[in-house]
Amino acid sequence: MFTVQFITHYTEHIGYLDSVRIALEGGCRWIQLRVKNASDAEVEALAVEALALCREYKATFIIDDRVALVKKLHADGVHLGKNDMPVAEARSLLGDAFLIGGTANTFNDLKAHVENGADYIGCGPFRYTTTKEKLSPILGLDGYRNILSQMKKCGIDIPVVGIGGVAYEDIPDLKSVGLNGIALSGSVLRAEDPVAEMRRIIEFANK
Repeated sequence: MFTVQFITHYTEHIGYLDSVRIALEGGCRWIQLRVKNASDAEVEALAVEALALCREYKATFIIDDRVALVKKLHADGVHLGKNDMPVAEARSLLGDAFLIGGTANTFNDLKAHVENGADYIGCGPFRYTTTKEKLSPILGLDGYRNILSQMKKCGIDIPVVGIGGVAYEDIPDLKSVGLNGIALSGSVLRAEDPVAEMRRIIEFANK
């Protein structure tokens, strides 16, 4: 199963919650609420509404970074970036009842996350993206091939999701290198009809 994850973002005309609705209406069933530069109270208010929407659509709901909020709201899990709480610490706080994803840019990043109890890896960036500040080095297809090859040699088996500038037309290539899924945001929200674009991506990914 090739999974499609949606990471919340905003545009001039689309707010964070609007982006959640767009993804869900377009058939996406994995939402990550990622809100940078906002207070705990602001993120919690958004998370409560986003969680309710995800429950309505029977979608997995992940919150970026905020481990305590995940536990408080009984979200499905947390995604941790390179500068967020370490995966091992999050696992000790959350136990095994929650999903934990970790961001990786290298095989060593990935290996460390696996050893510390991560459930899946968001690996990237695939290419340049404007939705994330302080980008790690661009991986491209060759970068993924290299990381996945090292995983195989070391007997590491964990879902790896490609992230960073991913669009509809990239799906065949990202599938062919052996990734387990993609995470995207901007390519959906910038489309003329975002719901239709999300649906188009989901259908293409499931072929």
